[in-house]
Amino acid sequence: MNTATKPLGLWTAIALVVGSMIGSGVFLLPATLASFGAASLLGWGLTLFGALLLALVYSWLAKKITRTGGSYAYAHEAFGPGTGFFVAWSNWISMWCGNAALAVAFAGSLGAVFPEATSTPIRGAVCALAGLWFCTIVNCAGIREAGRMQLITTIMKTVPLILFGLVGLAYIKADSYQPFNPSHKDLFSVATTTAAITLWAFLGFEAATIPSASIKDPERTVPRATIIGMLIAGIATMLTCTVVLGLLPSDVLVKSAAPMADAATRLWGSSAGLAVGIIATISCFGALNGWVLLQGQIPLAAANDKLFPSVFARVDARNTPVTGLLISSTLATAIVLSNYSHSLVQLFAFSILLSTAANLLPYAVSVAAWIKMNQKANALKLVIAALAMVYALWALKGTGNEALLWGAALLLMGVPVYLWQRYKS
Repeated sequence: MNTATKPLGLWTAIALVVGSMIGSGVFLLPATLASFGAASLLGWGLTLFGALLLALVYSWLAKKITRTGGSYAYAHEAFGPGTGFFVAWSNWISMWCGNAALAVAFAGSLGAVFPEATSTPIRGAVCALAGLWFCTIVNCAGIREAGRMQLITTIMKTVPLILFGLVGLAYIKADSYQPFNPSHKDLFSVATTTAAITLWAFLGFEAATIPSASIKDPERTVPRATIIGMLIAGIATMLTCTVVLGLLPSDVLVKSAAPMADAATRLWGSSAGLAVGIIATISCFGALNGWVLLQGQIPLAAANDKLFPSVFARVDARNTPVTGLLISSTLATAIVLSNYSHSLVQLFAFSILLSTAANLLPYAVSVAAWIKMNQKANALKLVIAALAMVYALWALKGTGNEALLWGAALLLMGVPVYLWQRYKS
């Protein structure tokens, strides 16, 4: 694919990063974090710092390796096909698990606008799956069309989100942040747990590295889009979640399926709550669209190297991996259906921890790949890479035993696939 035919430029790449990061997290995380109170700010601070370290390492990798695949491409380049396969497998799992969470968040946001749409668990599941499959159909139409939708939805949600955060600062009540640590756990445990949860809002900073082969001038565009997009989305998300925490009582917040909309309703009336609900729905839809776009690219890259089954390498006339998109969305559908009887908040919390755990392994391996390929780099870069590695491993521990066990089980399911592909090769 030559430069003239590459469909994604700098602004679309930035929109892919921002749009993939700003999704459900900013609207549902306040409820997930309510039991930790203001102590959750410790996790936010650590996550922003750690994500920035990781984003810097990914921007350096993107300058050296411009092939499609992101973490998979880096692991394959540095450590060979075995490590590459398991990074791709883990990354792929994180995407369709994450898409299940995004679809659920989309349904929750839609329910704030049209309560009847999610009044029962089965209705909520139907709404979630409708959003998931609509985005899948859009992506099957081609990466250019998906990129245009990503740019539009990113603008539509980012501007109002920042305005809400800035205006909401004037209405914060200091006593809403008391007690500082209502969970009564030690602060180290709180910081570890909340850092793992808040990392969900930062997943996607590497989004521009994954479709590198479809981006114009990837050596310059991808690193810039990664850093710029991460900072815009990260700061906007932290600001808004902190404001919501200061606007609603903790007993109300912890039960809310749409905290930001509830906060707007309390301050400015039902019309404001409805407007925020619409923005939240657009936000979740935009993030879902971005992640559906990416869920076909990882298995495509691995299949082209004969590490994934050849079915994932099938592309149509627009170079779209339709089969990979359909398989991935089917697996996300299974996650939603198998847990539809749970509340939206419960299902969301489980899905984000599972997705985060599956994503942290590729992050750690990618950092290790950069270190291996740049052992003679300057001392500052080596220190940044080392801190990024420590952060990734620490956050992985913070996802908890249940998510780690599920992640390990899903990772082990890839062993027969890898052995079969190696045997065929």
